Amino acid sequence: MSFEIQELPDVIKIVTLLELQDKKSAPSQRLRERLDHICGRDTCIDASEFDEALTEMTAEGLVTVDEVGVVELTSSGVLLSGEWENLFVGAEPVLEIITGLTDGSITGLVVVLSSYLTRLDVSHTIFATLLTLASVALTNFSSFFLGGKTEDLSDMISLQRIINFSLDDIPDKGQRERSLRLVSRLFRMFRKDLNKSNVKAAVVSGVTTFLAGIIPIALYLYLPDPIDLIVSLGFVTVVVGVFLVRYRSKKTRVHWRITLAETVVIIVIAVAASLILGQGT
Repeated sequence: MSFEIQELPDVIKIVTLLELQDKKSAPSQRLRERLDHICGRDTCIDASEFDEALTEMTAEGLVTVDEVGVVELTSSGVLLSGEWENLFVGAEPVLEIITGLTDGSITGLVVVLSSYLTRLDVSHTIFATLLTLASVALTNFSSFFLGGKTEDLSDMISLQRIINFSLDDIPDKGQRERSLRLVSRLFRMFRKDLNKSNVKAAVVSGVTTFLAGIIPIALYLYLPDPIDLIVSLGFVTVVVGVFLVRYRSKKTRVHWRITLAETVVIIVIAVAASLILGQGT
């Protein structure tokens, strides 16, 4: 199957792959009903067109169909359906967790070092903790909810325009109109999923940020001296080293030493700025 959508059977294949992404298998009749549901009151496809698309998917090694009509994704089908889902929704569930863990733990580190170097008492440290972590958690929440939503919608609109431009080359007017209608309603459906995904990502990121910052600070406040600072810094080192440095270097394809050096510089600047502001007040 070509990754480019050029005709109605290509659209049918994509809808089928997306429907099978979570279930991995489903009766062909249910897939046919799903297409009708996306089309709405208008008839976008008929049974022969669906059967033709299913036959092509079987020949391409994307699905298998047993004797009772159950359609199941092959390993190639699972891979391709995942790629299409990423294009439509753009969900990366691990990203918000990584962001929350790293931002929260680094914020906790700044509070711990600032409290230790300035000899803040427990009450002032708790106040600084709640104020700082709340602001960082809210920032991450708004970033994923508003910024992520805007970026994802922009990507989705661009993708829809590309697909529509490709489908405009279909010579048959009736098939072209049905293809465009089906694609339009498919994107409308995914916009709702995108909104849910952004809300979930924002909540997960905000909560993870707050919890990841609370842990090192709680270790510092409630463990005896000097083990309190050692354990707290050790926790942050593990979180930053495993999640931030390793994940970011892997995603950006930058050597981990460069990522580590950048992270250390950011932490030093943040702590220095915190200390300067603290002395100024």
